[in-house]
Amino acid sequence: MVIMTDMKTRLSAAEAKAHFSECLRAAEQGRDVVITRHGKVVAALVSAAEVAQLRRLRAAGPRAGLAGVAGGWKGSDELVERLGELGRTRSRKVPRLGSR
Repeated sequence: MVIMTDMKTRLSAAEAKAHFSECLRAAEQGRDVVITRHGKVVAALVSAAEVAQLRRLRAAGPRAGLAGVAGGWKGSDELVERLGELGRTRSRKVPRLGSR
């Protein structure tokens, strides 16, 4: 029997198949179940909430930043839009110590 007590569990495909209901329980409780085949990672079983969060990240894209990830409340789209309108400032030159 496979005992899943770690936050992340690593199992072979055969072990995951034999203990599928236990793997599901672990994923429901927020623990990642990593599945390997011939010693190489091929899949992961995660909670549905984590999948939803990953989808929000993917949908937000790199330009939306953290505001896009946090979306989901009323008006968050407007916040993302307004943040996108702000221009980025140029990077400042940092003086080197000891040079003149």
